[in-house]
Amino acid sequence: MSEFNKRLAVVTGASSGIGLAVTERLLEAGATVLTMARRVGGLELLQEKYPSQLHRLKGDVTRASDLELLAGRAQELGPVDYIVPNAGFAMLAEGTDTAAFDRLWEVNGAAALNTVAVLKDQLSKPASVVFIGTFLSRLAFPGLAGYIASKTALISSARTLAVELAASDIRVNIVSPGPTATPIWGTLGLGNVELSEVASAVNSRLLDGKFLEPQAVADVIMWLLSAGSRSIYGQEIVVDGGYTLR
Repeated sequence: MSEFNKRLAVVTGASSGIGLAVTERLLEAGATVLTMARRVGGLELLQEKYPSQLHRLKGDVTRASDLELLAGRAQELGPVDYIVPNAGFAMLAEGTDTAAFDRLWEVNGAAALNTVAVLKDQLSKPASVVFIGTFLSRLAFPGLAGYIASKTALISSARTLAVELAASDIRVNIVSPGPTATPIWGTLGLGNVELSEVASAVNSRLLDGKFLEPQAVADVIMWLLSAGSRSIYGQEIVVDGGYTLR
């Protein structure tokens, strides 16, 4: 029997991409999964397949009232064994666009940390939290300074949180995906030609020549959530198809 069987996981941004993939992996492993996303339609097929395991909430993780709603539902289902604060977004902006920096941190950083904060008192002992960083924290990528800064700050915060929560038998780690085939690329504001050019340039640096599938990232997240990584605290695992090796 899977160690995830009948355990409770909370996943935000679960309606597409990596969030959807890790939700599916958890459900397949027998977990009960409480999700929050601004659009819940992407979870309909999983709801049909796992009607008693999947609990969907529509909400925005940047709103305190929505996070309180999430915490209230978790309390009904709890205790919470796993948290994956996956909700996030990217946008192109100049490095001096402080308004964009503020918005990106609000979603990618503050909301992720606040998700853990509202659920912290409901966590089991042991419990595991996996934040989502980015491989770009090691690079300079024109137009994405705000996105990179928000994720890099989150990675640093997660490491400190790992130390703070270790005494409570709560492990905190980070998975930083590389170029992954998710809808986030369509939110950058690039035209089809520009996106194709970016994709070709990215593929040329990937060792197998193609974008990662969300499921590959989800597999690493599952391992960090599991007892198989029980001695790992505050570590960042970069899952980037070898991009940063070149």
